[in-house]
Amino acid sequence: MADTQISDASAAKTPTSRVALPGSTKPFSRFEWMLARRYLGSRRKETFISVISVISFIGIMLGVMTLIIVMAVMNGFRTELLDRILGINGHLIVQPVHSPLTDYDAVAKRLEGIEGVTLALPLIEGEVLASGGRGGNGARVRGMREADLKRLPAVGTNVIEGTLDGFDESEGVAIGVNMATNLGLALGDFITLITPDGNQTAFGVSPRVKAYPVVAIFKMGMSEYDNIFAFMPLEEAQLYFNQEGQASVIEAFVEDPDNVVEMTRRVEEGVERSIYVTNWQQRNTTFFQALEVERNVMFLILTLILLVAALNIISGLFMLVKDKGGDIAILRTMGATRGSVMRVFLITGSSIGVFGTLAGFGLGIVFVQNINSIKEFITWISGANVWDPTVRFLSEIPARLDFTETVLVVLMALGLSLLATIFPAWRAARLDPVEALRYE
Repeated sequence: MADTQISDASAAKTPTSRVALPGSTKPFSRFEWMLARRYLGSRRKETFISVISVISFIGIMLGVMTLIIVMAVMNGFRTELLDRILGINGHLIVQPVHSPLTDYDAVAKRLEGIEGVTLALPLIEGEVLASGGRGGNGARVRGMREADLKRLPAVGTNVIEGTLDGFDESEGVAIGVNMATNLGLALGDFITLITPDGNQTAFGVSPRVKAYPVVAIFKMGMSEYDNIFAFMPLEEAQLYFNQEGQASVIEAFVEDPDNVVEMTRRVEEGVERSIYVTNWQQRNTTFFQALEVERNVMFLILTLILLVAALNIISGLFMLVKDKGGDIAILRTMGATRGSVMRVFLITGSSIGVFGTLAGFGLGIVFVQNINSIKEFITWISGANVWDPTVRFLSEIPARLDFTETVLVVLMALGLSLLATIFPAWRAARLDPVEALRYE
């Protein structure tokens, strides 16, 4: 009998006879991942819970995708409008004070000599009525030298018909493609310009009417500008607007448009004459502030989609905890800790958010990269023009992904998904095994 007891005691001390308790498993072990994966699966009696999980997944995916697409389009709009507006209008507008700008050539050279200024263009600008074979409409005429017009990015590189060579001697005008279409004009046709500031007579000021040949047609890509702008040689504009030998303003372009406040100070110090300087931010403050407000409001509104999806995760997990109450109680009686149970449900809920976020991220990136092809496909299917450039000012849908914003959207979705799982997982961990098994 003693030998038997000794042998039993020695057998109990051997490593092969030790049993690992469930409570001794490491956090996020294979056991916990296996349970979470089984709870995410669909069985006949758990179909409704599985449907809730699928809806939560789709909600997170659509929320992330929509946020990425909308923010990319809003960024694209701002970038495109900024490029187009600043492509035709200078970053700094230099106007004369006390005396006319007859020394515009010297002032422009001094401006281009200032560090940070890339281009200085003297010009004359006036409002006219332009008419052709199909009626007329208002136009903004700018008188510029040929060399300056060729250096103007929005026009010099976007001439689609005709040429700017010999522009100073042509006594003609360059007009936008939309103006040419609306007025029924082609290259070589004459456009009639009418201004109320004409000749002074004994009976008052008579309107000035003059016809000019169309020597070039350009397309800037912004429908409003392509419809209202016309360019003529500077000397011809001086005669037409009764400003012989002078320019009305000098428009300066700088290397960093966001640093125009500092450049304004440099320009005022470097011009060496009385001037008044305004910048593009002052001239377009209301417009770009409205864009920024719209962008922020759209972000907040679309974030609600993620919140709704997160609430779906919460409701789905609560139903899963209620359905699995007996399983949780058995696991607890077998030695599973509260932390282990909580981690199982954290993994279950977070998996929905993680996979939904990744799917939405991928779909959003693909959509943004092919947004204009998708627009053409929808137009072909519906037979209607879903993007009218005459209404939205741009020829194509602009989209520009911002890395920081995209990462922020992904992190926000992941964070909301994780937060949504904490309370249901905590309730599962607090479940009393005795109460859960009482009516089993």
